[in-house]
Amino acid sequence: MSTADVEAVWRIESARIVAALTRFTGDFGLAEDAAQEAVAEALVSWPLAPPANPAGWLMATARRRAIDAIRRRTALQDRYALLAADPAVDEEIDPDKIDDDVLALMFVSCHPVLSPEARVALTLRVVGGLSSEEIARAFLVPVPTVQARITRGKKTIAAAGVPFELPAAGERRERLGGVLSVLYVIFTEGSTATSGDRLLRPDLAYEAIRLARTLAALQPDEPEVHGLLALCELTAARFPARTGQDGSPVLLENQDRRRWDFSAIRRGLAALAKASTRGLGPYGLQAAIAATHASAPSVEATDWDRIVLLYEALGRVAPSPVVELNRAVAVAMASGPAQALAMVDELIALDRLPGSHLVSTVRGELLARLGRRPEARAELELAARLCANQRERSVLLRKAAALG
Repeated sequence: MSTADVEAVWRIESARIVAALTRFTGDFGLAEDAAQEAVAEALVSWPLAPPANPAGWLMATARRRAIDAIRRRTALQDRYALLAADPAVDEEIDPDKIDDDVLALMFVSCHPVLSPEARVALTLRVVGGLSSEEIARAFLVPVPTVQARITRGKKTIAAAGVPFELPAAGERRERLGGVLSVLYVIFTEGSTATSGDRLLRPDLAYEAIRLARTLAALQPDEPEVHGLLALCELTAARFPARTGQDGSPVLLENQDRRRWDFSAIRRGLAALAKASTRGLGPYGLQAAIAATHASAPSVEATDWDRIVLLYEALGRVAPSPVVELNRAVAVAMASGPAQALAMVDELIALDRLPGSHLVSTVRGELLARLGRRPEARAELELAARLCANQRERSVLLRKAAALG
């Protein structure tokens, strides 16, 4: 077996392995460290002697590493005896089984005692199975920074005495929003990178989708879980058409919709139907907006009035300046740029999105449509200066230059 084979098995099974070890050792940090040691050993031994049951091999090896670590902690001998005698750890991992251990692992990784950055790093590391190098590469931060966030997160969980258990139903519902927000942040960074020389980071986006599917399987009665999954699927469906062969962005009006992933659209619409059973929440409303785009044959044929209404509803249940900015874009398409420009100018007057290139981008587009070319060019050039993503910046500069 190759290194890629080891990485593939680890990516699929890591959450179950870390969750099972955490349940039996009672130590989140120890479980994650022992699992990582098992992977390191697999990278050396599997190419020479591939195991018949790779997931079981990783579980057994990680268990031995955990026992070795507990042995070295003389104050924990009673815990070692309990772990060594517990036959449940020897059970083979069923690749088709998703149990509450994985859900508990998600809630621990996204616990409110952690900083948002630590939640994202821990979720990708222990639930998603990504290495520190992969996380660092995805978010364009140094590897030591990611490692420090993970280490600090594990120490915080230990210091706060966070138990490895599934929260009670009421508490789970309260904390589910935190879990969803972490997955949303991961997907958003993958779908439009905030910086760097790539518009998309599909590996990161697809990892968020995989985790959202897992969460939906574990929490099938939570509409917003399906809403987030629908939003991710419907947004990712446009990935194949969002960039050219050279990686340059392709705007929505110029995309070849035949290249959209219609399987992802079908999955997204199915998830949206499940999210609609008790009324749409914030993620479900965003998914409904994405579904409206997905069902339209062109930008001109899009039901912009419906999108305006959906953004108005979203603004009531989850108000934010970004929602208002997106509503202004929809209003411009439905009713013309003049009304939308007044909405954007109000956001600027209230200083709702300071330092964001998005406001200047939208304002520049609206001014261009109104024929105010010098002002439009100035706004687009300002947006380019504020934009940290090189691909987006190049599009903004081209648009500004085209205005003469």
